[in-house]
Amino acid sequence: MLKWLLTLIVAVFILGLALPHLAQRLKIGRLPGDVTVRLRGRNYYLPFASTLLLSLLLTLLVRLL
Repeated sequence: MLKWLLTLIVAVFILGLALPHLAQRLKIGRLPGDVTVRLRGRNYYLPFASTLLLSLLLTLLVRLL
């Protein structure tokens, strides 16, 4: 259980770092479940909905293979 929680936290962190750059490059918007936090003059993106959507898509892809 602890491994899954740690994996989820790391995935959300990495996706949060990559999402602003990918959104600009791929011209995709943020999903309604994604959270933006402004702290000390800096924006932090927590892409919860994007993580769930990508997880669902990857699960379906793996099951089809």
